[in-house]
Amino acid sequence: MKKALKVTAFILGALLILFGLGISYIQFAPAPTYSVGEIPDMQVEAGPERVAEGSRIASMLCNDCHLGDDGKLSGKWMQDVPPAFGQFYSANITQHPEQGIGSWTDGELYYFLRTGLRKDGSLAGIMPQFSRVSDEELMSIIAFLRSEETKVQPSGNIPPASQFAFLGKLLQKFVFGPSPFPAQPVSRPDTLNQVALGRYLADDLYSCYDCHSASFTSNNKQEPTKSKGFYGGGNELLDMDGRPIYSSNLTPDDETGIGRYSEKAFIQALKYGQRPDGSPIRYPMRPHTAMTDEEVKAIFAYLRSIPPIHNPVVITP
Repeated sequence: MKKALKVTAFILGALLILFGLGISYIQFAPAPTYSVGEIPDMQVEAGPERVAEGSRIASMLCNDCHLGDDGKLSGKWMQDVPPAFGQFYSANITQHPEQGIGSWTDGELYYFLRTGLRKDGSLAGIMPQFSRVSDEELMSIIAFLRSEETKVQPSGNIPPASQFAFLGKLLQKFVFGPSPFPAQPVSRPDTLNQVALGRYLADDLYSCYDCHSASFTSNNKQEPTKSKGFYGGGNELLDMDGRPIYSSNLTPDDETGIGRYSEKAFIQALKYGQRPDGSPIRYPMRPHTAMTDEEVKAIFAYLRSIPPIHNPVVITP
């Protein structure tokens, strides 16, 4: 009997030591780095149409996170990231040669946008990765970043380093990782196929599912449809005052989703931030006025095609 107790105590002690070592590794080991593949040798032609389209896309993808107090994309504190993940600051992506991306080549920017990997092999932790976005739209973004627009002119702002909390470090080491660099050119879907275009816009370009599924921790960036609670909402975000606010259910459920929305009502909500009952849609969701009606209609058609989820999300006052 005593021998059995000793063996049990030994096993429990060993498990506690292993558990402690695991906790210590997560807490104190440096962030992982990755092997950087072949950087494309490319020069983006920055014509006025491409710059204009890049500016339009960036107004919906880049401004919210990167627009600093100086009116440029110089980085800022991302106050709507839940503190359970840590405290995060976006990077300076102006044309400053040292503090920004002025010294990056077009190929390095293209590779980074695809994979999330910087030149030194470090991963931009919460930066979206655009592995399935079309070549043309990525080149439009790069053309905008190289343009003469005020927002991308050099700024010497140096945002503080992001601080990962324990959960953030856990995800950083075991869940988050770079996206694969596409082996073939990536084209935009046929615009005549409304559902396919909407899927591309919602899942790939604008990553709507990221906020509107159950949790950032269970999202699947390579196969978004496998994300837990895909478009069912309930993901905890933060409002302007740092209080919890939960993402809306965008599935076609009649009672808890957008099943009773008309196409016109959905355009009003997505482009102008107003629900059918007249109430405003609150931060961190912003009006996407730069979207075309055709894009919004395609996203609506796609969302109507996905399986409904009955998930009554609490709308805080």
